[in-house]
Amino acid sequence: MQVAIISDIHDHIGNLKTALKLTKEADVLICCGDLCSPFIVKELGEGFPDRDIHIVFGNNDGDLFRITNKANEYPNMKLHGEFAELDLGGQKFGISHFDNIGRAMSESEVYDVICFGHNHQFEISKNGDTLIINPGEIMGGLTGNTTFAIYETTTHEAKRLDL
Repeated sequence: MQVAIISDIHDHIGNLKTALKLTKEADVLICCGDLCSPFIVKELGEGFPDRDIHIVFGNNDGDLFRITNKANEYPNMKLHGEFAELDLGGQKFGISHFDNIGRAMSESEVYDVICFGHNHQFEISKNGDTLIINPGEIMGGLTGNTTFAIYETTTHEAKRLDL
């Protein structure tokens, strides 16, 4: 199973559309928060059709009422609040927006994969047997790099994709 992981969109529709075009082989999309505005939900739903989308909220997701209402239009889209625990491809994922929470979760030895964003810094690392993935930022404005990650559950390999 191929899992696409994005974070920190910050309303950047152009970069999001480009990234989603590169996820054609992915079975599942994880978004680690900071969509920002409700109109991003439509872009996610239409850009990743008929496949599961899992979203956690970030600190800049302001209009949660309208984000939630818009997400209800896409049956494949699941909003998890500030934390998600998923079983994908036989592996247990822990997902948060915040890097400090993600790192603490990696200490628990409960998860195979931890995904988070928030600091906009791309990272693939390990804490013991737990793989840590920060896909960086779709926005591209803070670091100057527009990145996301693809994780393959069968090979346990994660890779960086740059726009």
